[in-house]
Amino acid sequence: MSYQDDIRTAPAKGTVRILRQQEELPLLRDHLLRLDAESRRDRFHGFLDDSFIERYAAKCADDGTVIIAYIDGGVVRGAAELHPPDKSVGAVPEIAFSVEASVRRQGVGSILFRKLIAEARSKGYHSLRITTGAQNRAMRALAGKFGAHLTFRHGESTGTIDLKPQPQPERESGRLETGKFAIATPVDATRAMVSFNRAYWKWLLRMYGWGRTA
Repeated sequence: MSYQDDIRTAPAKGTVRILRQQEELPLLRDHLLRLDAESRRDRFHGFLDDSFIERYAAKCADDGTVIIAYIDGGVVRGAAELHPPDKSVGAVPEIAFSVEASVRRQGVGSILFRKLIAEARSKGYHSLRITTGAQNRAMRALAGKFGAHLTFRHGESTGTIDLKPQPQPERESGRLETGKFAIATPVDATRAMVSFNRAYWKWLLRMYGWGRTA
């Protein structure tokens, strides 16, 4: 997405809360369908058609994904997604964000990020993974603001946010602690990227009904 979180036209005036997944599914679906072409490419790592987004929203309602929504006038204009980890060894919860053009530059991204991190901590998660398009400078900057160190490969950038309490600045075991979040070393980030890409493509194939026996 092309919004700049640190340049605001007006403060956000909507409300932020967790969606009730089944009955409020249409709110998330309609929000994702309203994203402009650039935002849709950034959010889904490539332009995907409406039918894919409808299936994606339905899957979120069934797989335990927590949707933290920014709601303005009864309509979801921004969403932070907290996807539970899969059952593979070392799996990490995935997070994703989307904000409509009409509410950008109002701090919505930062609000959603803070709420999502608080929710992740309340569930006992110790780290989160985020992936975005390599060209999505605004989201990369926002992720960095909350402690994610992103690496780049094949048009994507991926990184992790460490939610565990950290000692104040000093080097320990190859990690530099900065404030509340730890910045992963290049080795950490590479491992996370490989794990994410494997999980993402398995999920994408399942969404289209391929590779069911994989």
